[in-house]
Amino acid sequence: MKNAFFGFCTVLFLLLSCRGNDDDIQRIDQTLQLYIDSAGTDMLDATLPGAYINVAMNDINGLTDNAPAPFSIKKDADLHSYLEYIAGARRIRIDSTADSKTYESKIALNLTKKINDSTQVITNDTLTLQYHFSSTLFQISKVWYNGVLSFTKVEGAPNIIKIQK
Repeated sequence: MKNAFFGFCTVLFLLLSCRGNDDDIQRIDQTLQLYIDSAGTDMLDATLPGAYINVAMNDINGLTDNAPAPFSIKKDADLHSYLEYIAGARRIRIDSTADSKTYESKIALNLTKKINDSTQVITNDTLTLQYHFSSTLFQISKVWYNGVLSFTKVEGAPNIIKIQK
C-alpha cells in the first residue's frame, strides 16, 4: 500500500511539472517568400523566356566560403514562382538589450539567365535579413535587397517581398 501511494504521488508530481502555460511558448515567424518580377515576367519560372534558369543562395557569414543557404522554389495559388527561405544562414548578433536581441544574416543570390545557346549571364545580388528575438517572439523584422530596405514586418502579415528588376 505504501509503494502504491508513493508511485501515485510520483506520477502526479511528474504530470503537474510537465504542465505548460501558453505564455511560455515563443512564437517563431521566420519563413520568407521572395518574388522577383521584371516587366510582368515571373523571373523565377525557368520555363519562361528571359527568366532565370538557375538560382543559388550562399551564406555570406558562413563558416566556409561555400556555405549554401537552403531554399526552395515554390508556386503560389496564382502560379507565380517565389523563393521560400526558412532558415539555415548563420545569424550574427548585432544588438542586444536586457529583453531583446537583434540578429542579422547575409545571403548572396546568384541568378543565372540564359541569353542564347552559348551565353549565360549571372547576376549577383545580396539579401540581408534582420531578426528580432525576445522571450516570446523570434521573427524577421526587416529585409534589404541589394542594400535597399524592401521589407519591414507588419504584425500578423506574412513575410512576402516583391522585387522588381
